[in-house]
Amino acid sequence: MKIRIGTRGSKLAMWQAHFVEAKLIAAGAETEIFPIETKGDRILDVSISKIGSKGVFTEEIEEQLADGTIDIAVHSAKDMQSVLPEGFELISFSEREVPNDVLISNNKKISLNDKNLVVGTSSNRRIATLKQYYPHIKTVPVRGNLQTRIKRMEDGACDALLLAYAGVHRMGYLDKVVQKLSLTEFTPAVGQGSVTVEVHKQLSKEKRDLVRNALNHKPTEICLNAERAFLKTMDGGCSIPVFGLAQIKDESLQMTGGIMSLDGKEMIRKVFIGKLKDAKSLGKKLAEEVLSSGGDRILKAIKTELSK
Repeated sequence: MKIRIGTRGSKLAMWQAHFVEAKLIAAGAETEIFPIETKGDRILDVSISKIGSKGVFTEEIEEQLADGTIDIAVHSAKDMQSVLPEGFELISFSEREVPNDVLISNNKKISLNDKNLVVGTSSNRRIATLKQYYPHIKTVPVRGNLQTRIKRMEDGACDALLLAYAGVHRMGYLDKVVQKLSLTEFTPAVGQGSVTVEVHKQLSKEKRDLVRNALNHKPTEICLNAERAFLKTMDGGCSIPVFGLAQIKDESLQMTGGIMSLDGKEMIRKVFIGKLKDAKSLGKKLAEEVLSSGGDRILKAIKTELSK
């Protein structure tokens, strides 16, 4: 059985595609990888919120899923919008990497406490977190693939970059990590650290079952079901400073989630604990609590600001 794999063309996206390919080959499948350029890859000179945050990294890939050019699409789970277009679904989540954010630099002596530090990031969540806990830090927008961002740092655009541990690890840059940031302060984006597979409903059951059996990590799936239900209820795209992390502890599911204002001055954070089988409802209830505690007002203000 041949599985045709669609992916973005960056080095990190290709790493993810080859990671998926290796597991499918081990399960007895033949494979072929199709690199696909997306809008988010082409437009690098403006923020994601300005080019439309929904489907920025997935739309072109989904077109090829729908017309049958590819069988599956491989994504970073944190890039996936909370509501997929009609006919699409996520059928597997890989075992999650370390979910933390990290500070990377060629200067091992720096820290977030340095008064004149300039940090490169285009993530509104990370910018708001810095403004909340480290308001002295100046940020500059840095988009593009990991290699492009590191080159910009080395060319002097900033002193350090704020990135996900998973991507830094997968690309072999752990030697540049100055600090692994705490999950309490820098609670990650929903899905951070996991690779997910998207399919169209027309995919045969035989291929679907092979892919899911080869790739899905059930504990991670439980956590991401909670996180994605949280994000869906929050109605937060990737340009909204929403954060969420579910973890399995002692046969229970513990989830932290919340939202920050763009200026970092307001933050609502809640923690819920529930049963593993209630993952989706736990995420939904957590979001409802965040929204009713003032998160709805913060969210409205953010959307108004980003639409200007």
